[in-house]
Amino acid sequence: RAAPAPGAADGSAPGLEARPSGPASSLCPGPHFLLPDTNLLLHQIDILEDPVIKNVIVLQTVLQEVRHRSAPVYKRIRDVIQNPEKHFYSFTNEHHRETYIEQKRGETSNDRNDRAIRVAVKWYNEHLKKTEDEEKIQVIFLTNDRTNKEKALEEGITAYTCEEYIKSLTANPELVDRLACVSDEGKEIEGGKIIFPEHIPLSKLQQGIKSGIYLQGTYRANRENYLEATVWVHGDAEESKEIIVQGLKHLNRAIHEDVVAVELLSKDEWVAPSSVVLQDDGQNEEDIENEEEKENILKTSISKDMLRPTGRVVGIIKRNWRPYCGMLSKSQIKEARRHLFTPADRRIPRIRIETRQADTLEGQRIIVAIDGWPRNSRYPNGHFVKNLGSAGDKETETEVLLLEHDVPHQAFSQAVLSFLPKMPWSITEEDMKHREDLRHLNVCSVDPPGCTDIDDALHCREIGNGNLEVGVHIADVSHFIRPGNALDEESVKRGTTVYLCEKRIDMVPELLSSNLCSLRSNVDRLAFSCIWEMNHKAEILKTRFTKSVINSKASLTYAEAQMRIDSATMNDAITTSLRGLNKLAKILKKKRIDNGALTLASPEVRFHMDSETHDPIDLQTKELKETNSMVEEFMLLANISVAQKIYDEFPEFALLRKHPAPPPSNYDILVKAAKSKAKIKTDSAKALAESLDKAESPTFPYLNTLLRILTTRCMMQAVYFCSGMDSDFHHYGLASPIYTHFTSPIRRYADIIVHRLLAVAIGADSTYPELTDKHKLAEMCKNLNYRHKMAQYAQRASVAFHTQLFFKTKGVVNEDAYILFVRKNAVVVLIPKYGLEGTVFFEEKDKPTPKLEYNSEVPSLTVEDTTLCVFDKVKVNIMLDDSNIQHQKMRMVLVEPKILGNDMPGSLSAEASSKDEPEKKKKK
Repeated sequence: RAAPAPGAADGSAPGLEARPSGPASSLCPGPHFLLPDTNLLLHQIDILEDPVIKNVIVLQTVLQEVRHRSAPVYKRIRDVIQNPEKHFYSFTNEHHRETYIEQKRGETSNDRNDRAIRVAVKWYNEHLKKTEDEEKIQVIFLTNDRTNKEKALEEGITAYTCEEYIKSLTANPELVDRLACVSDEGKEIEGGKIIFPEHIPLSKLQQGIKSGIYLQGTYRANRENYLEATVWVHGDAEESKEIIVQGLKHLNRAIHEDVVAVELLSKDEWVAPSSVVLQDDGQNEEDIENEEEKENILKTSISKDMLRPTGRVVGIIKRNWRPYCGMLSKSQIKEARRHLFTPADRRIPRIRIETRQADTLEGQRIIVAIDGWPRNSRYPNGHFVKNLGSAGDKETETEVLLLEHDVPHQAFSQAVLSFLPKMPWSITEEDMKHREDLRHLNVCSVDPPGCTDIDDALHCREIGNGNLEVGVHIADVSHFIRPGNALDEESVKRGTTVYLCEKRIDMVPELLSSNLCSLRSNVDRLAFSCIWEMNHKAEILKTRFTKSVINSKASLTYAEAQMRIDSATMNDAITTSLRGLNKLAKILKKKRIDNGALTLASPEVRFHMDSETHDPIDLQTKELKETNSMVEEFMLLANISVAQKIYDEFPEFALLRKHPAPPPSNYDILVKAAKSKAKIKTDSAKALAESLDKAESPTFPYLNTLLRILTTRCMMQAVYFCSGMDSDFHHYGLASPIYTHFTSPIRRYADIIVHRLLAVAIGADSTYPELTDKHKLAEMCKNLNYRHKMAQYAQRASVAFHTQLFFKTKGVVNEDAYILFVRKNAVVVLIPKYGLEGTVFFEEKDKPTPKLEYNSEVPSLTVEDTTLCVFDKVKVNIMLDDSNIQHQKMRMVLVEPKILGNDMPGSLSAEASSKDEPEKKKKK
């Protein structure tokens, strides 16, 4: 075949003039190409991605098999082939006359593919003999399959296992660490007694699930207790049920998020969810007796009504492993090569890895991948992937936080950037089709200080008939991001912009987010406008939507806008517009609240950064101004108007947002806690909103905020959904029958879809097949909901980490706190000054435990003779506990009220730990 230049990724064979120059191998000193088989590529992708490994031929046979078996690995190998520096070539051997082969009778497709790979290696070696070179270029076959390797050697092919070849690269000993341990599930590591029951093979599991012997579900490990997990059984939403699994043998090597098959135990073996906290601190393989002791702790006496359906894991349907961040726990044995790795996520078991660089990796955050979990090994086996940097270092910890919350944060690829408009950009005549010119209007934007991604701008003016015209103008992002191109696919994958304490991970490249789509002042910008005619009672008389061009006259902060509204001397057009908007917003808000919308408190915290070191120096709780509320009212109104419009036009595939009403039992903690202080009604959102408004106490001004914070904990998560796949649209928190997101397309992908639907509805843009496919939209909503949830958790973890940096320099701090929850052996407190929450424990290792009495009716805990109730004001000492560098936490000790015998533990730690997410169910 004609030979392209070296590095071509067009599916042709590397040509005769492509001279491989890779690392020196002691096994094959001459120039050579590597040709891996399918299993090698699947298991050793970490090695193949390493910059040291170059000159690899990937056969079409191998690529097709990989594509069927693992989408993530397939994507990774495609990326490597695209990278010209790696000199990876794909060769379409199935379409090449001399390398195509037919399957023989009685030959399995697996054996046929192995033979096809060997035929291609042989052909290649012949092909390369034609070079004019003195030195012969070889193709070396890499396989870990014993039979395949033996056959290759018989046929005169040079073949090595991955390990043999990697160990021959004497200049790069560090590569050995990245080798995956390929002892398969079935094959045990040498020696060691069997700990776990065998996994039932997939074909039998599927029969068993069909016939109802086994149940299929998602395995969720327990963060508090490593010997317990729940399996969420897949089924209709109404029927989804939880099965408890307890004890090492029953957990049977399942890992968090795996899809597993469980067998229900007979009722006499059912257990109750444990209330003990057990962390796995064993270092020793042989410590199984200790485990059994711990398992006995779980089986304390419990009343019958606490028992839950209990089962055991009998097999794995799908592994959902990912690379894990964490730290090495170095083996105590001198010169040892095997060490345990402790993941940052407490739900993941420790992983045994082999490494020669344990000394350099101590105290570093590293990434490790799991390879398998043999039956006679207490922990899974894995291999080292990457060193992220020193633990506690701000850059490293931010990286860990993003990786652990699965936030896509790599730089935008060239393919994505190629779809951005070319600079200098200006509005063309073509852009003006289907657009109104609104540049004459006095439009302005109001945002937090330092905001560069300005999504929205507003205007308000009197029109001839005495009514008001009010406009909300939103950045026209969908004009720049066209359906289905690389930029669109990257944006939908990210789903949302993630705001950390001092870093923003953009959903779209900066040219759009901070420039062309940002509605900055005094520049022409494309917008999507929602314009109402209203009377002075804020009643909507007409609504229209149009694509537009605007020129904002001012980019203000909330404080600047507030200053203008309150000023006695300013009467310019922008100020007049703001006053009009503010007046209407107050009426709109009152209407909304009369309808039963909830205003809930969350103690949000902002950090002041040191301009040199970027360390937090001062915390302030965010204060909200009238203008915050003004902007919010018009954004809500625009979202509701757009939701109604797209639903009217596309009843089957409108992308909407709903907020389900919480089940009544969710309110138990709120009602019990408030009992002595206020009467809280929860039969409807309106009743709840009104009883919260009435719950004022002149002697206890902070009570209302505490009640609202607790109410937030009772809420369900708001979610995106597709109108054709759901019947309940109601938004509980906003008391609106329909709602969507339209106003932030720079930072939320859902809004881009809503813009596209609205544009089609008003004839300003054309549709495309995926936009009107409700199953595809439902799938997309699922991803968006996941990305939003992860972004929220990442943001909280970032605040927690910066809070720890803040307290690191403070030493011990003494502050007022309020009790939010009471537990059996602890109280959870909120410190208003820092918006910080933490747990004061009354049991501690190596200290005498005080007498504890827990009363779930009042919610109260009596410690010795002191009774602590929900909402009590207390004083605590706060300090950073960094004894465990990976899980640093705030430690809190009760100072007032004084508890008799005050050498009693007042604390263990605050769960304001930076690596833990809050409980999932209750967050709004």
